[in-house]
Amino acid sequence: METSASMDVEEQPPSPTPNNLKRFGIKNSIQTNFGDDYVFQIVPKDDWSSMAVSLSTNAVKLYSPLAGQYFGECNGHSATINQILFSGASDPNVLSSCSSDGTIRAWDTRTFQQVSSINAGLSQEVFSISYGGPGGNLIAAGCKSQILFWDWRNKKQIACLEESHVDDVTQVHFVPDEQSKLISASVDGLICTFDTSGNINDDDHLESVINMGTSIAKVGIFGGSSPKLWCLTHIETLGIWDWKGGRNEVIFSDARTLASESWNLDQIDYFVDCHYSREADKLWLIGGTNAGTLGYFPVNYRGVAAIGAAEAILEGGHTDVVRSVLPMSRNHSGFAPSSSNQGVFGWTGGEDGRLCCWFSDDSPQINQSWISSSLIMKSDKTRKKNRHQPY
Repeated sequence: METSASMDVEEQPPSPTPNNLKRFGIKNSIQTNFGDDYVFQIVPKDDWSSMAVSLSTNAVKLYSPLAGQYFGECNGHSATINQILFSGASDPNVLSSCSSDGTIRAWDTRTFQQVSSINAGLSQEVFSISYGGPGGNLIAAGCKSQILFWDWRNKKQIACLEESHVDDVTQVHFVPDEQSKLISASVDGLICTFDTSGNINDDDHLESVINMGTSIAKVGIFGGSSPKLWCLTHIETLGIWDWKGGRNEVIFSDARTLASESWNLDQIDYFVDCHYSREADKLWLIGGTNAGTLGYFPVNYRGVAAIGAAEAILEGGHTDVVRSVLPMSRNHSGFAPSSSNQGVFGWTGGEDGRLCCWFSDDSPQINQSWISSSLIMKSDKTRKKNRHQPY
């Protein structure tokens, strides 16, 4: 484990079975497709009335997060869907998707019809998108070593940043509480921060650069008054940064080993995501096994840097690599289901083609499984992609 010079680091004996360990059981399991097709990403609508699920069939399906009811699907992309997101309060029924076919498409989730499309250009791929900007009217897209900007109201391209990255841009995020700031991450190992006010260009609007030293898979912004940035790489390392100052808090170069030693189950093979509870001001690293078991491992980046013993385990739902985790909990600990979500902890999706709904292990509603009646046939052209590739 590598850390910044200012951090005290100690080796701590692992405690694989903490007193606050929470186990979750499978409530429902939806088989999204036949054959080898699988789930990429699960995202919720703002009011949690529906969730969107991107699949390796290049389609997006809509379900109820509480009942698992199938609503319908959106079809139109001709290559891998790299990201989906709801547009937010300004247009809550619109879902956006970006793809390796070079397009960004918007869908009306009431009719499942495409309502607009942006083409990033010939032979282009779009790996990540984000809405924001000083006036909230920008859509940014991470492409092949470029970051493109459009005004989403008229679909007019207004800027192209092409000097800051030298490889595929895997992530773009407008900062939630500072919408003029955009953070990008790339296969080149760099995390860049831009000010998108005014006439956007590389020379005047690049504010800072962080070097992770290896290909970046996913980043996220978390924290309260002193916001931090977590970064997962394609070699399963984890970094925590002060993104405003460009200062490293800690780098866990042996994150898989530390997590594997922090529970009594199989070794951790990969990391899916990080989850942050604002109420508890706590960050968890979500790791998984190739057999489909997941663990929530608390990350301590203050004082003594450590990846702690698993505090939640999701076991028995998946039989293959898990690609996406959607927590629904809203309480301070981040784990206990509440009455507002009818006891549902969350949903997961994986390479076994399953969507799994999870309840606490003491719930009387677990151990029920059912198959969606709305299955679609596997596409002959579908090909399985390596999860360690950024797209």
